[in-house]
Amino acid sequence: MKHMQCAIWTVLLSCFMATTYAQESTEVIFYKSHEPKKQNAPFSDVVQAGNMYFLAGQIGMDQATRTLVEGGIQAETRQAIKNIEDVLAQHDLTLDNVVKCTVILADIGDFAAFNEIYTQFFTKKPARTTFAASGLAANAHIEIDVIAVK
Repeated sequence: MKHMQCAIWTVLLSCFMATTYAQESTEVIFYKSHEPKKQNAPFSDVVQAGNMYFLAGQIGMDQATRTLVEGGIQAETRQAIKNIEDVLAQHDLTLDNVVKCTVILADIGDFAAFNEIYTQFFTKKPARTTFAASGLAANAHIEIDVIAVK
């Protein structure tokens, strides 16, 4: 019995040391936006922790004009995903690297229309959470944030 207890304690101690080391050795990098007009934003476009990339939410804003695209939920969804692709590309990633999406709709009634566009781009089917909120930045209809792994 003592040998079994000793073995269990050895395994537990080894696991504890491995997780402690892994947490201490993960470098975290906060990246400014690749968009010149967003360089002074009060958030990072991407935060990298090891091989994981946490992207800030993207709305359907044309980055060149800094205005929402016209055409409603589907046009904004398409533009938000294009914006995500642009940010991912700065880190040699694509939508295929995305493992988790969080989608915020201004109106849950837009779910089906949004999903028609979303499914054209996220063909690997990352995990997803979708919900509605009573207001989004710039009066957008949608905001999407993602987590990607390299």
